[in-house]
Amino acid sequence: MSRIDFPSPPQRILLIKPSAVGDVVHTLPILNLLRKRWPATKISWLLTPLCAGLLDGHPQLDEVILFKRDRYAASWYDPSALSELFALKRELRAKQFDLVIDLQGLFRSGWLTKQTKAPMRIGFANAREFAWLAYTHKVPVENLEQHAIDRYLLITNLLGCPRDPVEFIFATDDTDRRVAAELTAGADRFALLFPGTNWQTKRWPIEHFAALVEPLEKQFNLKCFVGGAPNEVSLASQIRGATNLAGKTNLRQLTALIERAALVISNDSGPMHLAAALNKPLISLFGPTNPTRTGPYKKENSVVRLDIPCSPCYSRKCSHQSCLKWLTTDSVLRAAESAFASR
Repeated sequence: MSRIDFPSPPQRILLIKPSAVGDVVHTLPILNLLRKRWPATKISWLLTPLCAGLLDGHPQLDEVILFKRDRYAASWYDPSALSELFALKRELRAKQFDLVIDLQGLFRSGWLTKQTKAPMRIGFANAREFAWLAYTHKVPVENLEQHAIDRYLLITNLLGCPRDPVEFIFATDDTDRRVAAELTAGADRFALLFPGTNWQTKRWPIEHFAALVEPLEKQFNLKCFVGGAPNEVSLASQIRGATNLAGKTNLRQLTALIERAALVISNDSGPMHLAAALNKPLISLFGPTNPTRTGPYKKENSVVRLDIPCSPCYSRKCSHQSCLKWLTTDSVLRAAESAFASR
């Protein structure tokens, strides 16, 4: 597609990327490039309450619009939920966006894009669930194996934004950093372990994480902390010898915690993407998912995985999970040596 020329800068832009911390992190460079292209434009972002905290007070964002996915999912049988969904539709329409960018590419995001009635609505030509029907401009994706961020950059290129710099700007401030410092008081150098994920099949066995604690301290002089969401407290507690910080931080504080870490070891999860964006020494553990598409951006060397025939399979259910069960702690420790050697 040829570049879209604007006779005058758009006054209001809406980004639609509603859920998953990793997806939000991947979208931050797009926000950055839009802000550089149009410094005076009002930019809004529609996303779920679970992820909204990561953008709270973000210096490049004017507004967060909450998409209460779980609540709206009940609209087919709950009249009050349906009423709230249509109230959101009216709100989006009333804001009179000039440009809407749908980076989710699913039915619900396409439906919301269409409801804005913005004169310019952009998304990918291969969007799923017929979301592409909502777009005035459909961006072709020739390489399905490219990273999500590189795919998103196709849209900013079309809008006349430069491809570089790919920068990740967070809302984290000194208050968040003080919380992180208090939680890790007494630890000059530490490793952060993230054993949780949203898919059970993406979890490296918890006993493997536990087996890292002693060698990380002896070989690298790293005290171990375990991070995670409130629903991962019990999982994190199974890593003996490490301090359990799961559930003790919000997303901005978690970002500050990762900033302080000497090493991050994580499954394919939101914290992994935060660590990559913050350019921290990182070991990312992959099994059923493809690091080429959704791995740590420009940190291919951080990926530890087994090259077996059934991986990646993208399956949320597996009877054997060989791709991760057979991944040894020795391979992770060797990756830690390489991570420190390359700094």
